[in-house]
Amino acid sequence: MSSSTDQVAADSAAPAGPWRLAWRRFRAHRLGWFSLWLFSLLFVLSLGAELISNDRPLLLRYQGQWYVPVLQDLPETTFGGDFATPTDYLDPFIERQLEQPGNWVLQAPNRYHHATINYFAREPHPAPPSADNWLGTDDRGRDLFARLLYGFRLSVLFALALTASGVLLGLAAGAIQGYFGGGTDLLLQRLIEVWSALPELYLLIIFSALFEPSVGLLLLLLSLFGWMGLSDYVRAEFLRNRQLDYVRAARALGLGPWQLIWRHLLPNSLTPVVTFLPFRMSAAILALTSLDFLGLGVPPGTPSLGELLAQGKANLDAWWITLSTFALLVTTLLLLTFMGDALRDALDPRQARP
Repeated sequence: MSSSTDQVAADSAAPAGPWRLAWRRFRAHRLGWFSLWLFSLLFVLSLGAELISNDRPLLLRYQGQWYVPVLQDLPETTFGGDFATPTDYLDPFIERQLEQPGNWVLQAPNRYHHATINYFAREPHPAPPSADNWLGTDDRGRDLFARLLYGFRLSVLFALALTASGVLLGLAAGAIQGYFGGGTDLLLQRLIEVWSALPELYLLIIFSALFEPSVGLLLLLLSLFGWMGLSDYVRAEFLRNRQLDYVRAARALGLGPWQLIWRHLLPNSLTPVVTFLPFRMSAAILALTSLDFLGLGVPPGTPSLGELLAQGKANLDAWWITLSTFALLVTTLLLLTFMGDALRDALDPRQARP
């Protein structure tokens, strides 16, 4: 019994690895740790946006039949209407039908989808915040809270996709340059310099004129330019690490170049990559917002923070549009910045051990 206790004590006293120590330092960074939790909570809530903000009931029972309107397209005739068109659940007639005895409805907390136009609104649009529209409406009568919720989800998903593509391309280019060096490094550096000199904004304008705007096209175009900054950091790490003893020993044991890169050099060169992620996401969200503000981003009708800022600029008297959108954008960028600062401190080996 004493031997097992001694073994547990010895295991607990064993030195932790560098990544575990970095995780402890990150958790000890209160502002960064709180920012991670808050950002994760907001993102998880946005993933369930259809359950939070939707003009369709989540579940209802009508005349003894159960329906899931959030997943079904039900015609108006299902609820006693005259036409076989999709049901408008904000229609006073439909509301009275569903309120009859024996019926039961489970609504989303906010009864508006991002594309819902309330034709039965009491005030002209854009309307200020009210009990019906918590943050008011935009200039087309769409609920601002719903637009912000769905727009936040789109921005974060876009930033994650753009960051992932940039990391993959940046890792590949930087690893090849840093490991092989010499003529390979020189050739790729010249190609990157030529590629980075291309006018990215002009290319976006040209492609937006030639092709129908879409999130996929925008992601592809930005991915072609979003990897070069990271490749420089990875290249520098590989140039430094390839001269160390453990790489020479692995090469002497017969490991090939790709095995050395994948198994030894890459895991020891990830510090700048991990630190780069929150700041790259911030840049991606800002890029999407800016392009949408200029009308070069997502297709019309897509919920977007940049499109809402453009509406606020066009309707200066509708202060609630600019204020709520700007507050959400600033909060998101601040959370990502605090997370990036915490990651930078956590991955700094000069920091005190927690």
